[in-house]
Amino acid sequence: MSSTNTTVLAVTSIPADLVWELSPYHYIPTQWVCILFLVLFGISGALHLAEAVLFRLWFLLPTAVLAACGELIGWSGRTWSTLNIPNDTPFLMQLSSTIISPTPLLAAIFVIFGRLTRRLGPQYSRLTPRMYTIIFCTSDVVALVLQAFGGGLASGNSESSQKLGTKIMLAGIGFQLAILSIFMLLVTEYFVRYHLDRPARAPVAAPPVSRSSDTLSPAPYDVQWTANGPRGLVDKRLKAMIGAMCFSTLCLFIRSIYRTVELSDGWNGRVIGTQVYFNVLDGTMVFLAMFTLNVFHPGFLLEAPRSSKASWAEKA
Repeated sequence: MSSTNTTVLAVTSIPADLVWELSPYHYIPTQWVCILFLVLFGISGALHLAEAVLFRLWFLLPTAVLAACGELIGWSGRTWSTLNIPNDTPFLMQLSSTIISPTPLLAAIFVIFGRLTRRLGPQYSRLTPRMYTIIFCTSDVVALVLQAFGGGLASGNSESSQKLGTKIMLAGIGFQLAILSIFMLLVTEYFVRYHLDRPARAPVAAPPVSRSSDTLSPAPYDVQWTANGPRGLVDKRLKAMIGAMCFSTLCLFIRSIYRTVELSDGWNGRVIGTQVYFNVLDGTMVFLAMFTLNVFHPGFLLEAPRSSKASWAEKA
C-alpha cells in the first residue's frame, strides 16, 4: 500500500501508467458508482430502521441496520478516495468496513431461519430453533472480532502489522465462509426433510404461546398435526420468506467467496486491482441481500396469521 497520506491529487493529474503504483486500489474508484451505492445503502438502511420500529423487531437494529451503517462508512471511504487517490486512510476505512459490515446481516438471517423452523416444525431440523441463534450468531461474533482486529492491524504503518492484519482478516472471512457453508447445508437438509416429511428427531409438541410482535412466537394456528408431529402450514407468505432468506444467503455466500479470494491474492493481486469484481461481487451482492429483506420482510411475512390449510408438500 502507498504510504502517502496527505497529498491530494486531482484524478485528471495522474497518468494512467502511474495509477497502479499511486493508488492502493491499483485503480481509481468510479465516483458515480460510489455515490450510487451510498444512496442505495442509505435507502435500504432507512427502510430497515423504519420496518424494525414499525413491527417492533428490535433484533434488526444491531443486525440489518448496523450492516447498512457499516456499508455507508465503507462506500464513503471509496468516495473519499476518488478525491484523494494516494491516501491510505480512506482505503483502509473502506477495506475494514466493507469486510466487516455484512457480518451483522448474516446474524439476522440466522435468527429468521430459526423462527421459520418454529413455524414449519422444528423436528425436521438437527438443531433446535434456539440453537441456530446461539451457535451461528456466536460464530458470527467470532468472525466479526477477527475481521475487526485484523482490520485494525492492517491500518498500522509498519509492513509487518499490515501483513499480520491481512492474515487475521483472511482468517475471519474464511471462518465466516465455513460457518455459512455449514448453515446452508443445514438449511438444505431441513427443507428436503420437510418436503419428504422425514423428521430428523422426535417431534415435541409446543404449548400454545401468546403472540408477540418482537419475538414472532408461533401461534396455535401455525401448525397442523400429522403422524410425525406438528407440520407447519406453508402459504404464499411463508414461501416468499423462505425464498428471500435463501436468496439473501446465496448473495452473501458469493460475496464471502470473493472476499476470501481477494485477500488470498494479496494487496498487489489481480483480484483486488479489478474494480468491477468489487462492485459486482461485493457491493451488489450485499445490497441485494439487504434490500431483499426490505421487500420480503419478516414483519410482513412471518407476523401475519396463516390462512392456508395446505402444507408446502401438498401444494407442490
